[in-house]
Order: sequence, then C-alpha cells, then structure tokens
Amino acid sequence: MTALKYLQAYPFALQEQVRQMIAQDRLGDYLHQRYPDKHAVQSDKALYNFALALKQEHLRNAPAIDKVLFDNRLDLTHRALGLHTAISRVQGGKLKAKKEIRIASLFKDAAPQFLSMIVVHELAHFKESDHNKAFYQLCEHMLPGYHQLEFDLRVYLTYRDLPPKTIQE
Repeated sequence: MTALKYLQAYPFALQEQVRQMIAQDRLGDYLHQRYPDKHAVQSDKALYNFALALKQEHLRNAPAIDKVLFDNRLDLTHRALGLHTAISRVQGGKLKAKKEIRIASLFKDAAPQFLSMIVVHELAHFKESDHNKAFYQLCEHMLPGYHQLEFDLRVYLTYRDLPPKTIQE
C-alpha cells in the first residue's frame, strides 16, 4: 500500500481513490485536467502585489504586510508550504513588528488556484493564529472552494513525490 504522507488526515476512502489513480497512472491526467494553467506570478514583487490585493479585498483591518516573497529554503519535509512571521525590530526607541509571508518556491510553477490557496492560508493567520474552525471559515470566505483546493494541492504534492516513470522500449 502506497503511503500518502500529505493525505494522512483524510478518510481512508479518499486515500484509496488516490492510490487507485496512482496505480492506473491517471493522477497526472486528473491534475492537468482540473488545473491546466500556470500562474504568471514569478517575482517577489508580483507575489507581494498579489497578496496585497487579496488582503485589501478580504482583510482590510488586518495588519499591513511588510514583505512577501518566494523562499527556496522552505521545504516540504517540515510541512511548510508557506510561513507567516512577525519579526520584531527596534526602530528608534520603539519596537516595530514586521509582518512577512514566505511561500515555498515550488509554487512558482503551480496552478494559480494553488498559489491563491497558499496565500489565503497565510493571510488568514493574520486574523486567526490557530488552525481552528474560525480559521478555516475565514479561508473559505476568502477563497470559496478552499477545502477542495487544499485537498487537490495535497494530491499535487503526492504526485510530485512519485518516482519518475520508467521508459519501456
């Protein structure tokens, strides 16, 4: 049985469907059919503007974002697809907190829906620090269909971890 490390929290029946698609070599086709496009956000500046637009639309009263960037040091072994941080720095005689969002660089080549899902997830942490019911309600409000996108993103990560196909001649 194939271990599905990104899908462990999901019901066994869903995991079995993914295993069957892997066994039938249909997982890539499923993902490409649902998410055929790649987004155009390739620079840190474009990512900042993308995140800022989402924040302005849904979280006007949340703290300002000081920095948003793609980070090639984030890796999936630590289950970090994105990070939100508040870095405190002394400026003059005051302590200032700088809000930063870092998105794993692997999302430069992902579908636009997956990038939106990760940015929405990190923005939601500005209002709700824990992964609780209110947090996921906020994510769903900001991005309808959030739960399906999160599941499909986990399927995408599972697909990326599959060994390359062997070429038979």
